[in-house]
Amino acid sequence: MGVVVNLESGKDRQSPSLEPLVQLTADDIKDVNTLIVHSMDSPVALIPQLAGHLVSAGGKRLRPMMTLASARMCGYDGERHKGLAACVEFIHTATLLHDDVVDESSLRRGLASANAVWGNQASVLVGDFLFSRAFELMVADGSLEVLAVLSKASSIIAEGEVLQLTTTNDTETGETQYLEVIKSKTAQLFSAACRIGALVADRPKVEEDALETFGMNLGITFQLIDDMLDYSAKQADLGKTVGDDFKEGKITLPVILAFRRGDDEERVFWRRTLEDLDQQDGDLEHAIELMVKHGALEDTVERARHYGAIARDAMGIFEDGDEKSALIDAIDFCIHRAY
Repeated sequence: MGVVVNLESGKDRQSPSLEPLVQLTADDIKDVNTLIVHSMDSPVALIPQLAGHLVSAGGKRLRPMMTLASARMCGYDGERHKGLAACVEFIHTATLLHDDVVDESSLRRGLASANAVWGNQASVLVGDFLFSRAFELMVADGSLEVLAVLSKASSIIAEGEVLQLTTTNDTETGETQYLEVIKSKTAQLFSAACRIGALVADRPKVEEDALETFGMNLGITFQLIDDMLDYSAKQADLGKTVGDDFKEGKITLPVILAFRRGDDEERVFWRRTLEDLDQQDGDLEHAIELMVKHGALEDTVERARHYGAIARDAMGIFEDGDEKSALIDAIDFCIHRAY
């Protein structure tokens, strides 16, 4: 099992929460959920059945909440942001379906993954259906600017998936290439979700750019902590299996740091387990021990704090208010998952 590393020893403060963001967007999220259910309807029974399995599996709806809160923070009082928030969730859900097939994952949020229940073919095709529904929602919105932002995000996410394939099992992968993967795979959708909040509110470009920067760096923060958690026993609390990335040979920042800081004998271990996927009993525990030895987990969290600080600074141009405060709280929430 993984080792829980105390990364916040001596600190005594209330745990950050998403609750303010959840409360502020609660009414809008109800409408978004209704739209999601309606948009998943299809005479092909397997489509709503499979898509509904994942959409209703208990996700926080963090990305659509970003769109809803960003729009409200920018003074928007219409309805367009709801359709676009549903669009963001469909893009996210589609990528999860495809990710689980590529990664051969059997669990998603603590439940059997869609591909484990219905098979890879159905999961890929329903993921394609959800992407198509997302684009229908973009077209229904009628804004070419919004369409440009979200369609570009979709293509960059796909590029990130392919780039990750090229780095998997390659211990020569460096931090720069790793960051490109997580910017594309994860942070791009956070960025787009926030930017369209300013777009629907017809705010100046400087505010669009600020929200794009906020979302991008929040997404990087989120993924860095996710990658650290894969080597922590706390992962089980989040409905995920400890060591999934290790078993799949994924090269994440904790691995990169431990590999670079290790000696020749340790690098032989990493190459055997991650490049050759020759893994034996006790290898995961040894990997965690090496990460602890070289401070790789703590330093991954520190990297997350760095990007979280950039996200926080990006919000400086907006007037103080409940939505701004809740969005900033989301940064601390993402980081505090490590504890």
